[in-house]
Amino acid sequence: MPKLVLKAGSRPPWVGLAAAIWVLVAAGNPTAFPLYSSALKSVLGLNQQQVSLLGVACDVGDSFGLLAGIACNKFPPWALLAVGAVLCFFGYGVLWLAVSKTVSAIPYLLLWFTLCLAAHSCVWFGTVVFVTNMRNFPLSRGTVSGILKGYVGISAAVYTLIYSMVLKGSASGLLLFLTVGVPVLTIALMYFVQPCTPPSGEDSSVHVHFIFTQATSVLLAVFLVVTTVVNDLFSISDAVSYTLLAIMILLMMTPLAIPIKMTLFPASSKKNGPQDSSSDMLVPRDGDSTQKDPLLMPSSSDPSLVSFDEIEDASYEYIQILLAEGEGAVRKKRRPKRGEDFKFREAIVKADFWLIIVVFFLGVGPGITVLNNLAQIGVALGFENTTILLSVFSFCNFVGRLGGGVVSEHSVRSKTLPRTFWITCTQIIMVVVFILYAFAINGTLYAATALLGICFGAQYSVMVPTVSEIFGLKHFGLISNVMMLGSPIGAALFSALLAGHVYDAEAAKQGSSTCYGASCFGLTFLVLAGACGLGSILSIILTIRIRPVYQMLYAGGSFRLPQTSDK
Repeated sequence: MPKLVLKAGSRPPWVGLAAAIWVLVAAGNPTAFPLYSSALKSVLGLNQQQVSLLGVACDVGDSFGLLAGIACNKFPPWALLAVGAVLCFFGYGVLWLAVSKTVSAIPYLLLWFTLCLAAHSCVWFGTVVFVTNMRNFPLSRGTVSGILKGYVGISAAVYTLIYSMVLKGSASGLLLFLTVGVPVLTIALMYFVQPCTPPSGEDSSVHVHFIFTQATSVLLAVFLVVTTVVNDLFSISDAVSYTLLAIMILLMMTPLAIPIKMTLFPASSKKNGPQDSSSDMLVPRDGDSTQKDPLLMPSSSDPSLVSFDEIEDASYEYIQILLAEGEGAVRKKRRPKRGEDFKFREAIVKADFWLIIVVFFLGVGPGITVLNNLAQIGVALGFENTTILLSVFSFCNFVGRLGGGVVSEHSVRSKTLPRTFWITCTQIIMVVVFILYAFAINGTLYAATALLGICFGAQYSVMVPTVSEIFGLKHFGLISNVMMLGSPIGAALFSALLAGHVYDAEAAKQGSSTCYGASCFGLTFLVLAGACGLGSILSIILTIRIRPVYQMLYAGGSFRLPQTSDK
């Protein structure tokens, strides 16, 4: 029987989005691995394959989100943030004890496990933030995904600035900051990351607010890159360093201007005549009794909702259904179709589910391999200071994440073009990038790194809304986290087993623990180019398969919430 569902509270979702930005920058802590990986290698006497395996631990923890995906539908957001804070404290705490030599002779296996635990904190942070905000903005999934993923991508530049300017290149200082600073920040923001009333699809200010948020994020990204380059080229005093840090914090706080503006200058309500007080009490049509969460309900202007005026008719229809069931006239409800809400066990048997995982694995796996070995790649090719290289990758990763969300959102609304089309484009570009890496053509390292960062970031921001559109929002947290397993699997195969082994073999030929020259990663890059080539072919197949779903969801240029079956 259709049950009454109250609309969510009157709190606007922009406060939660502003808080989410800070949480996601904190959740980008695994991207700081290249900053302290060299310290781990030297202090603990590790070889490159062991360092690569630690990078895999980082990726495994960063991507294994089954528990967080299940918990996001059973516990409030603050509980998930608390779990992430605890994992972050204990995980990075052990690493800090090792690098600072406070505790000596920590077993390698324990380090691997604690790094996995530390990186796993970001899954709990990211899951609660993405699920909450995707539900708070159900009609702007691509845009929201691009913004949120963009801040995750730029987090590496934030940590680089803190590491190089405030901590003066101290790896132990950075690990101490990750141990204490990140948990304190996320606990302080617990109250603000929570379900809110989705903005109306007819509210024109929503688009303006998104543009403002995107513009401020771009300004922050440019500031971080310029600051990192200037700091690398010139000697900056402590006073200037702290001033630049304060500017960075102010830029990160700019999205708060939206809820402040809405509070000080509230929009005048439209005068459309007297409103029935019962209009705020909404129920779903067509017996959609599974959709009880108010965050899953569209705004009151959505045609899939009815008011109390139709409850009597719904009750009569329900009685008729009961009578029909008693006579055996009603069969078991059908399974969901693509675009509707899937349970995990229903999604896992679909070909689209496995196609998405494989495509994501073949695209993100090679990218994460380069990120984990970026410091060693730079040194091998003659760049001793790799902070600028990491900053370039971080900035372009941000551009790809933000741009992927914006471009894919425009394409689905204007041409009903599946978002996965852009994954095909990025993987084709990555084939060219890895060929440039393999042959180490002079003057191409920064350009190749920039292109790789853009393509790598775009795949994340495109994949997230794609999963929600194909399999629905109700179990989005669990299904999307399973999809993310492609990242650690790719890191294990491409980074640890391939890149680490090839690097150590070449270093042994040179009679040193450090390898120099294009041969250090040449074979690895050629294999990664082949992987991206295969991924582009499979993503074309995926795009063709899901094109009808987008034609259904975005017919007429606007998103339409599909009717869901009672499962």
